[in-house]
Amino acid sequence: MPLASVHTGILPPPPHRQGLALPDFSTGGLARHLANQVTQTVTFLAAPPGESAISVLEHFTGNAWVTSGVGSADNIDIRRRSEQTAAATTARELADAVDAALTDLGATVTTQPPDRIVDLGAWGLKVDDFLLTRVMELVVHTDDLAVSLGLPTPPMPQTATEATIQLLSSLAAWRHGSLNVIRALARQERAPASISAL
Repeated sequence: MPLASVHTGILPPPPHRQGLALPDFSTGGLARHLANQVTQTVTFLAAPPGESAISVLEHFTGNAWVTSGVGSADNIDIRRRSEQTAAATTARELADAVDAALTDLGATVTTQPPDRIVDLGAWGLKVDDFLLTRVMELVVHTDDLAVSLGLPTPPMPQTATEATIQLLSSLAAWRHGSLNVIRALARQERAPASISAL
């Protein structure tokens, strides 16, 4: 199970930064950020619903952190909050929080009305779109954490990887243009240097 990697026996004691997949994230901070995708989902679903929703693509294209780079204020703040919370949490406490959140979500996700709007403050997302954003974060950051720990990346459910690929492909086309994405996937001789979605 990917989230089992936050347990005490796997996370290294110090928040080391050698060989990290994301150099500006310690392993502890990255584990906290990964866990947040689960624990904060409980919080959002327990809150009152929103009134209006935007599309999942607008959720990303309207967020500065998507294109502003790791040194932007938005991304620095994301890392700072994760690192601060990680410093105040043991690996066991983090694992227990994730386990409790997963139990909660197992009982609540399937009961959400399909037209439920999750209130994110500045805007809302339909519940399926909101959950898609969490799945994408989990798939991407599970790989980041495994690489940072020098462990094999655990296999993810096919439905999760397919949904993540579809979402990232749409974002890549928005950032780089559809033709560049097509060339990167189909024509090595004309492929651009990067079609990174994030």
